[in-house]
Amino acid sequence: MSGRNGRWGVFAASVLAATAGWAATLHAQTLDRVRTTSALKLGYDPDARPFSFDAQGKPDGYTVALCNGIADSLRAQLNLPKLDVEWISLSGEAKVRAIQDGTADLVCAAEPVTLNRRQQVSFSLPIFPSGTGALLSTSAPLALREVLQYGEPSSRPIWRGAPARTILEHKTFSSIAGTTSEGWLSDRIKTFQLAATATPVSDYQQGIERVLDGSSAVLFGDMPLLMDAAARSDSSGNLIVLDRHFTYEPLGLELARGDEDFRLAVDRALSQAYAAPAFRAFFTTWFGPPDDAVVTFFRQTALPE
Repeated sequence: MSGRNGRWGVFAASVLAATAGWAATLHAQTLDRVRTTSALKLGYDPDARPFSFDAQGKPDGYTVALCNGIADSLRAQLNLPKLDVEWISLSGEAKVRAIQDGTADLVCAAEPVTLNRRQQVSFSLPIFPSGTGALLSTSAPLALREVLQYGEPSSRPIWRGAPARTILEHKTFSSIAGTTSEGWLSDRIKTFQLAATATPVSDYQQGIERVLDGSSAVLFGDMPLLMDAAARSDSSGNLIVLDRHFTYEPLGLELARGDEDFRLAVDRALSQAYAAPAFRAFFTTWFGPPDDAVVTFFRQTALPE
């Protein structure tokens, strides 16, 4: 953790330096309360590693670190001598309820920005370019891996009736219950009229167990969470995450609808963070070195002053 803390200090210092020159007065219900109480309430999901999770009784992860930076930026923007941060553990739909009833000012987890969810809460600028990925056992048939990766098997004749469809028929596929991956999988099975079964699982560990014991042919879920769960599994050598996004779903931080000044303050902090030279090392801490697509994503997401 010491290495992460050192990189975080450099990263936070660069964000605060950018914030120091901004002197406009901020007004909004959340900001007014934060200014009055010198306190900020942040929610996090304890089961969304590497974005947010419990580490020795304390919240940790990429999104948690981002929100610590946002807290530092808000303290500077509001000219507060100190800002107390309260972390609140939230799971499932409790995250939305916490925003709606004021239990949390900002939820720092791994929530995809969707139109349905925006009917309930607002979102910050995107914080990560995510999407649905697929996890299989290394013993899965090569034809199945190729169909999922490329859309068709590489070395089979193109029979009438589509070989890809034949390979996907009579399979059981799993996804994480309550996520966009669950809805996407159900829709794909209906759209292609596959004789296949969709079996939701409660978490990534249960999904991995089903893949390993053959109960499910594939586990679909958020790509970075799949990769992290596979890497931490005791059977990591028997698992493979395909290098393909089936959907594109940027993730964002949740906050109350209609609180535009607070959203502006959060987006300002994120934009300055993404533009900071130390952001690449900060990102690498959690996900490894960013490729060109990820670098472009953050460059295009950051807003100018």
